Amino acid sequence: METLPRETIVDVLENKLREEILTGSHPAGSYLPPERELADGYGVTRTTLKHAFGRLVQSGLLETRHGVGTRVRDFVRLGGADLLPMLVRHSPEWMGEIFEVRRSVGALIAERAAMKATAEQRQELRALLAAVREAESGGDVQLADIEVHRALARATGNRVYTLLTNTLFNAYLPMRQHLVGPFLDPDEAHGRLEPVVSAVGAGDAKAAHEAADAYLASTERIMLDGLGIA
Repeated sequence: METLPRETIVDVLENKLREEILTGSHPAGSYLPPERELADGYGVTRTTLKHAFGRLVQSGLLETRHGVGTRVRDFVRLGGADLLPMLVRHSPEWMGEIFEVRRSVGALIAERAAMKATAEQRQELRALLAAVREAESGGDVQLADIEVHRALARATGNRVYTLLTNTLFNAYLPMRQHLVGPFLDPDEAHGRLEPVVSAVGAGDAKAAHEAADAYLASTERIMLDGLGIA
């Protein structure tokens, strides 16, 4: 049996401050009150507060200047895609925007993969596609499907596409259990993805783009329905 994690006071304070930042209680660009005032207000020690600040600085929500204070970072303007998993956990509404990027980037990746894939990469894609049908649970099918997309990105020969693919998957993995709808039936999941792999295998860039767009659009609708997002 897996031991459940125990929240520390630093965890609780970090979550509280993060929620206040993301909901605008502490607006971007504003300075937080002095540490002593904040610590007293939350009923914690300054050491606990400093630990929570350190985590939020590392996550990109705060920036601290010695002798000046701690300011809320304008994370939407200055932040990177590494913030997406945290933002999705805060508000599933981010998923709609993530899926918009997923669809446009995914179709382009399939097109480039059809143009660039080696014989070995095409063989790998067929093997990974077969693993989608062989997976047993919805979660396993979902993970097998992800590996096909990672392989498509690698087949473009452009490592940035691979990193973008990983970033998008990392963004919605925190919500993965709510996005399993398209993967509950292994045969159906295989059937949706097969035209993409076949077009890439045939080196048909136009067909690969169209097949990927159709796949991404259909799975997006199912997943957003699962989240209750129109």
